[in-house]
Amino acid sequence: MTDQTYTPPKVWTWNQDKNANRFSNINRPIAGPTHEKELPVGKHPFQLYSLATPNGVKVTVMLEELLEAGHKGAEYDAWLINISEGHQFGSGFVAVNPNSKIPALMDHSTNPPTRIFESGAMLLYLSEKFGGAFMPKDLTKRAEVYSWLMWQMGSAPYLGGGFGHFYAYAPFKIEYAIDRFAMEIKRQLDVLDRRLAESRYIAGDEYTVADMAIWPWYGALAKGLLYEAAEFLSVHEYKNVIRWTDEIAERPAVKRGRMVNRAWGEPSSQLPERHDASDFEKVAKAES
Repeated sequence: MTDQTYTPPKVWTWNQDKNANRFSNINRPIAGPTHEKELPVGKHPFQLYSLATPNGVKVTVMLEELLEAGHKGAEYDAWLINISEGHQFGSGFVAVNPNSKIPALMDHSTNPPTRIFESGAMLLYLSEKFGGAFMPKDLTKRAEVYSWLMWQMGSAPYLGGGFGHFYAYAPFKIEYAIDRFAMEIKRQLDVLDRRLAESRYIAGDEYTVADMAIWPWYGALAKGLLYEAAEFLSVHEYKNVIRWTDEIAERPAVKRGRMVNRAWGEPSSQLPERHDASDFEKVAKAES
């Protein structure tokens, strides 16, 4: 079904019930909190308020990689933000992230505590905080990381808000919209595949924050875990992306990071909240 006779009105007005879908209640045309709600604070320096969407996974993977590398100061509490229940519109969350999107991060090791919003900013902040972790020392190589990180931040809206919305979530299928965004996503996959034909990782031979940013989005897409669109997009064609995806998926920190703030799927893949490293062991014991 599609309305090819639609003419935009002179002034657009918001109708929350029109074209409703599973995410309708998390979007609105204004900012700011809808209710008073303080955020919980745990015992660790970093307090993460998030959900295991691709943008959330970027940060939990980074934190787990830092801990794996021996940076004990990267210990963190990860609190579940249920976006379908509007937790992101609570006053405490909005104070950390005025954009009301997950993730939101507070660093309580500074005085006063430091807020960081936008997942890419968190990766850069955490890298700098821990002596340039997962970032090349050479400026030219760092520039390559910066470029790919910004590529991901600019490209993901096409993948999530564009292709994902119209292919998987829109109340009816619009051929033009799906074709437009499918074309762009296949172009993006080709960009990555060509790059990964040249190097082991995104920015070269070194695993960096660029890989952590891109993998949760495009790795999941390449493995058919995002929007169930693998066959539709012929993701098997992008062999270098799949090779890179599989290699990163085997990293112990990545395996842990993708579980954090996840409250769906197989029980063995879920750790809705993380407050101690031993929480992962509890999940393993519960499954055995």
